[in-house]
Amino acid sequence: MASLASLSVVLIILGCVAYQYFKGTFVRAFATIIIAVCASIAAFGFFEVLANVFISRGADSRFLSLVPWAQMLCFALLFIVVFGTLQTGVIFLTRQPINLGFLPERIGRVVCGFFLGLLLSGFLLTAFGMAPLSSKYPYKRFDEKRYKVLLNADGFATGLFSIISRGSLSGKRSFATIHPDYLDQLYLDRQISGTSLLTSKSPAISVPSKQAVWPAPESLKGQVGEIVSQLNRQGKLKDESTGKSISMPPISNNYQPTIVRVGIKRSVLSTKDKINGGAFILPQLRLICKRQGYGEDPLAGAGINVYPIGHLKAADQIQVSIEIEIERDDFKDNAREKWIDFVFCVPRDYVPVLVEFKQNSIVEIRPSAIVTADKAPPPAFFTQTSKGNNDSR
Repeated sequence: MASLASLSVVLIILGCVAYQYFKGTFVRAFATIIIAVCASIAAFGFFEVLANVFISRGADSRFLSLVPWAQMLCFALLFIVVFGTLQTGVIFLTRQPINLGFLPERIGRVVCGFFLGLLLSGFLLTAFGMAPLSSKYPYKRFDEKRYKVLLNADGFATGLFSIISRGSLSGKRSFATIHPDYLDQLYLDRQISGTSLLTSKSPAISVPSKQAVWPAPESLKGQVGEIVSQLNRQGKLKDESTGKSISMPPISNNYQPTIVRVGIKRSVLSTKDKINGGAFILPQLRLICKRQGYGEDPLAGAGINVYPIGHLKAADQIQVSIEIEIERDDFKDNAREKWIDFVFCVPRDYVPVLVEFKQNSIVEIRPSAIVTADKAPPPAFFTQTSKGNNDSR
């Protein structure tokens, strides 16, 4: 499947090079690259805001089937509208062709056509990565190790915007912090078909304002080491109770086992599988961490993804559940959240700043909520069974 995606990259690049060489001029070709970058800024910068408008309204309407496609469609729509509008303006302003000479024109058109094709193919693959398809489409990015498409076209497109978002165009939210390694997030989220990628309400999770993050106790470190060792050898995290396994990025040896308490909100449970926030796979929950001393703004700069390796089943036992399902019976005494203590391996020189859930929920971790082991709260145990029922603390 990666070969098919790579072939599409080659065809798009060749098509752009041929068109610019035979039909374009160097000035128009260069302007088109600038337009593509501007269109990508609009698409990456605003697709989530626009998609959330449709998601919140479409969840209870006849358009429910379109909700899982909302982010992809909004991303594509924004890119096409901005690209088409600006391109029309450039064509109008350059009605009189500018010829820079035989060699500059021919070489310049080919070079510009190549970079335009690389950008367009990257945006196309990124858009398909947002779609609720099997994780092998448009190509299988994870299978024991991470794979890339030819020329890393989609990585080039997303990486370019990540760099831009860290600069003067970042605003209050840097894409490099909100979505570090964005392609990894997209493909890891889609490993098990039938699990919703979005929730109808956002945010679908919460973290305590106090006592949300603390170091794991010594009694867990041996089990954490075994899980990490197996993950790094096989490139997969295995559920011992079901035998299922999913791909996960390797974990550096220099880590601190950390407990993070996350609450799944009762309001996101739904009988509609396409938007059910009560059923998820482990990689759909991720911790965004930044280097210690990152400054006052947690949403600026760049972060890294840290994925959970399981949750607490007992004080000295981790349960690796690939699929987690929470039901209404799990919310005791009409509680608004179901609290679960997840286990992460946080690099030692990093601190958690955000928790993300699926593709449209994100909450901030206050610095005051990160406590030492002696101030840790009583653990919130959770036992995942094959039927989705569980025992709570």
